[in-house]
Order: sequence, then C-alpha cells, then structure tokens
Amino acid sequence: MISKNYAGYLIRFLFVGTIALLYSCNSRNDFKKNQTHQNISDKNIARGKILAATYCQNCHQLPDPSLLDSKHWEEGVLPAMGPRLGIFYFTGFKEYPSSRRDRNVDQNYYPSTPLLSFDDWQCILDYYTALSPDTLPAQQRQYAVKKNDELFKIETPETGVNSAATCLVKIDTLKTPRQLLVADALSRNLYRFNKQLSILDSVNMKSPIVDIEIRPDEMLACGIGIMNPNNGKFGTASFIHTGTTGRMVADTIHLFNSLARPVQLCTSDFNGDGKPDYLVCEFGHLAGALSWMENTGDGKKFTRHILRNIPGAIKAYVQDVNKDGLPDIWALFSQGDEGIFLFTNKGHGKFEQEQVLRFPPINGSSYFELADFNKDGFPDILYTCGDNADLSSVLKPYHGVYIYMNDGSNHFKQQYFFPMHGCYKAMARDFDGDGDLDIAAISFFADYANHPEESFIYLENKGNLDLHPYSIAGTSSGRWLTMDAADIDGDGKVDIVLGNFSIAPAFIQGAANWKQGPPFMVLKNIIKK
Repeated sequence: MISKNYAGYLIRFLFVGTIALLYSCNSRNDFKKNQTHQNISDKNIARGKILAATYCQNCHQLPDPSLLDSKHWEEGVLPAMGPRLGIFYFTGFKEYPSSRRDRNVDQNYYPSTPLLSFDDWQCILDYYTALSPDTLPAQQRQYAVKKNDELFKIETPETGVNSAATCLVKIDTLKTPRQLLVADALSRNLYRFNKQLSILDSVNMKSPIVDIEIRPDEMLACGIGIMNPNNGKFGTASFIHTGTTGRMVADTIHLFNSLARPVQLCTSDFNGDGKPDYLVCEFGHLAGALSWMENTGDGKKFTRHILRNIPGAIKAYVQDVNKDGLPDIWALFSQGDEGIFLFTNKGHGKFEQEQVLRFPPINGSSYFELADFNKDGFPDILYTCGDNADLSSVLKPYHGVYIYMNDGSNHFKQQYFFPMHGCYKAMARDFDGDGDLDIAAISFFADYANHPEESFIYLENKGNLDLHPYSIAGTSSGRWLTMDAADIDGDGKVDIVLGNFSIAPAFIQGAANWKQGPPFMVLKNIIKK
C-alpha cells in the first residue's frame, strides 16, 4: 500500500470519469463488511476498490484488505500513505505522519498538491477499513513444535561484550582454527572470538557493522551508520586488515561513505576489466538503492551505477546464473515494492532486470537464500518475511518460512510454508548429515508472550520437504536479530550462532529479560549421524 514512486499518478486522473462509470454499476450490497464498519456504503467501497488499484499497484503489488485488520489499516498504513498522495491533513484536520520537514528528504519526494480529492481518498479508506477483518486469523501449523535437547548444545561467552546489542555474527572459516566475529551496535566495536568463545581482539569501527566480507588477510565491513530508520547518509564501507600482526586494524579512510543505511557489500568484477567492483545494498528509509560501484582507477575512484533506485535492498547474491562467464545478481527488496529480482549481466557493466517473485508491500520481507532442495541442479529460493517494525505491528498469519522451487528456467512456485511470527532469517544446511537440507530459523518479532519457543526453530527435513519443527531449551533467553551457520569447531558438523539485539522495542513482551541474556549464543551441533 505504501508507494515509493509517484511518477505517472497525475496521468491517471484521465481515468476518473471511467472510474465513476464503473463503480456506479455496482449498487447492490455485494460486500462482506466487518462488524465495526457496517455503516459504510457499498457505493464508497466499490469506488474505493477501483481507486486503490489505480493509485497503488502502479508501484507495487496491490495489497488485499484481508492482509491486515481494520485498526491497522485505519490507524497505521493508510495515514502513512496519505502524504505520498499529497494528502497531509484529513479527518478533522489531523496531520498525517510524514518526513516532509526532514532536510535529508528530497523536496520533490511528496506531491506539492493532492493527487486525488478528499472524497476519493475517503473511498479508499472505506474500502480497506470495511472489507478487512476485525482481527487477523491465527497461524495454523501442520506439526506442533516439539522440544528436543539432542540436536544442539548451547554455549555462551563468559566475559567480553558488555551489552546485548549484537548486530552481526559471522563465522570465519578461512582462519585455522576457526573464529567468530561479533559486532556490537552500542559500542560500535567488532570483536573476534576463538572457538572457545574467548575474545582474541577488537576494533572500533565508528559505525555499527551489519555485514562483513571475509578475505584471507583483510575484511570489508559494512557500517550502517544509524540502526534506526532515518533518511541520512551516514553509512560506510571500510577495510579491516588482519595480515601483518594478526590483529584487526581498520583503515582510517573509508572505501565508501555517505551511503543510505547500507546493509550488505559484495565484491565482483562486473564489467570484466580485471578490477574489483562492489555491489552495495542501501536499505535506506524513504530513499535507497541497489548499485554497483565501478572501479575506475586504483581502487580509490569509483563510478556509481544504480540498478534499482528504490529503498529496501536487503540481501543480494552474485552468481553466474546463465553460465556465460559474467557475474549476475539476485536481490531481495523489502518495503514498498517487495520482491526478488534477477539482474542478468549483459556485458560491459550492463544489466537486464527481471522480477522473479513479487510480494505484498506489507509482507515485511527479511531474508532469502538460494539452495537446491530437490537436487536438480537449479537454485531454489528459501525466503522469510516477518519484519514487524512498521506501521502494522500485529501478528500476521503469513509471516514465516517459504520455499519456492525452480522449474529450471528461473520460474518459481511456492512448495512449502512454515508459519512463524516475525520470522527474520532462515538458513538451509544439512545439519543432520543425511544428505538433504534442513532449516534453522529465527524470529525477531515472535509471539513471545504465548510462543517464546518460536524465537528459534529447527526444521528437520524428513525428505521431500516434510520438515518437522523443533525448539531448543534456552534459546528464548535472547532476541535474535542475526544468525550464521557453519562448522565453528572443525568437527565436520554445521553449528549455529545467534546474535541477541535486546535494545530494540518489541510490541509483544515475553517473560525473558533479553538485556540480561548473552550477547550471542552458539548452538553446537551434537546431532548423531
């Protein structure tokens, strides 16, 4: 419902006359209204339905009223959409929330005049608030979540990080013995732990590190700038060197700065000139982009090429998808136009864009991976949605873990769904060593009051995507924002690390005091093969 681009909306006024004819043809009581909006006229609902399609789906998938309860449409999403259509005051001259006074927002971001009349806006309000449910239905699972203490053994650090504000955990498998990188958002330190979970060293990065690319003698760190939503450009990309002394030393000069809340960096030679270029996911807030930085010199001068100029770029992979020797890009966008995109490299730094999956703008897309679940040689998609830090903080039945199977031509069809409130990340690995892919999943907006066990769930694959859910005692002691999976102790089994980000607000509180929980937790794989 929330659009990020309004180009073309004015042209749509040409269709107002057509709209009037269409809605006037429906005068019967054909709409099933919720209990709290029985007095809204069918005429307004019919007109609002057509207007919503006109003004919403030009920039993203048209959301159905059933995706939210009427309260959150009325008090959250729709008031936030109003300013994007040039409506800043409504219903008794109450001011709608906007960022038009934010100096970091382009002056032309919001329309200077309303794009539709107040009567038409009221019809859109009536359509969504009358046809949405009073309350959303509960989630339904095929299998109940069972406790199992024979899968993973919990290990936590005894000393070191003083706060539970972990914004990154990353297992370094290039080092021997293997190590663990942990970033703290409050101190803005990056720590390095050994496999016994003792601190080896640390470095201050001036910005919370949310992604890191590990190389043999250096690391490329992505600093988000400010964690909370904002329109500033405070993000950075910096190298951390580890080759000379073995200790982490950060460059004093950033590779990139003035980025809009970047969340990921990838290195690749996108134009085939033999120089390393960089892919940047700027999640941003009202503005952001997916871009690649062309190395035009000795690694100090770059030309920016924007692949998709909207906010919400949250996760990307660089692969040679069509086997032509050129690096292609998979990318997930959250916020407004949510979906997974494939950018095919056509050579010389030119890309062709295709949207392979599209999701409603209130899905809260949070992560995806490419994994071959059926072993046919084509990547399938493991996708999660559950970001609930938005205008509709309510438990949603469609949040959880999804699997989309590839038909061999990069056309994807949903084959699996596991309901999980507020799901934030899922990773597919063969945890039990039986030859198929299992899934580890975390939630950052779980139903902590009634189902605290869903903060971490292990899905064991019994074959043919028959996944059985298990919980691990003790994992409810943290609020998990980040996760990594790899063999941390070198025993041949895939372990899991969870990062506790306890300082963010939660609309559902549980019994656990996350701030007193560990900054991170290692789930050591003890599954018997």
